[in-house]
Amino acid sequence: MSAARATLVQDTPAHTVDAFHRGRFWLVQPKQAGHRAGMDAMMLAAAVPSSFAGRLADFGAGAGAAGLAVLSRCPDAEATLIERSPEMAAFAATTLAHPGNAHLNDRASVLAADVALSGQARTATGLADNSFDFVIMNPPFNAAEDRATPDPLRKAAHVMEDGLFDSWIRSAAAVVRPRGGLAVIARPDQLGTILDALSGRFGDAEMLAVHPRPEAAAIRIVVRAILGARGKLSIRPPLMLHAQSGDGPTERTEMINNGMASLFGD
Repeated sequence: MSAARATLVQDTPAHTVDAFHRGRFWLVQPKQAGHRAGMDAMMLAAAVPSSFAGRLADFGAGAGAAGLAVLSRCPDAEATLIERSPEMAAFAATTLAHPGNAHLNDRASVLAADVALSGQARTATGLADNSFDFVIMNPPFNAAEDRATPDPLRKAAHVMEDGLFDSWIRSAAAVVRPRGGLAVIARPDQLGTILDALSGRFGDAEMLAVHPRPEAAAIRIVVRAILGARGKLSIRPPLMLHAQSGDGPTERTEMINNGMASLFGD
């Protein structure tokens, strides 16, 4: 914690300070460059059961939105915010040092590490085997042609590298304890790649599709699975972000976005 907090400086790059979970935690995130957290992070965090009380690893944490959202809803959880980009790791550290997060920061820490590393290279960064109870990940899942951007920080946060899901899920299988959990958010067309990466590692997988409206195709999937389990994939009832008519979120979406409900109902 002391190393993370030491990165809080007066000249933090252009940023905003945004309230999440109706002010139960705050995020310091880049104003223009890099990745800005939103609904994806809240849905990913909501995939963790409300009763969770162990150690959580947030792979590709950015400024820390998903990890802190888990802590906000699960009072006995601890979280390590793991981020490869030094710039975004500094934002995560600044987030933890924000006065509005004082009630959470004794349960959270920042680790600057590349979760795609394997073996001794990974453990040397501080990601030891069997050291977490649950891993959540919001990896860069856009194709380069879908997210052309001159901003290298935003590109690193959004554009998928070859083999990314396999390397991240391989690392999750290494650092999580037996029967520990994994949750990942991605695009619907990436379900096959995710299931291939889970094979032989995680089982009892559950998939939930996220639709903007009842008549619209899904725009996200959330997959949750258990290390070492053998059960097959089950498909859960979808989440509709908006009702058939009107612009406001559905009641369920509002509850998930504000840390008042879990995505899978547990």
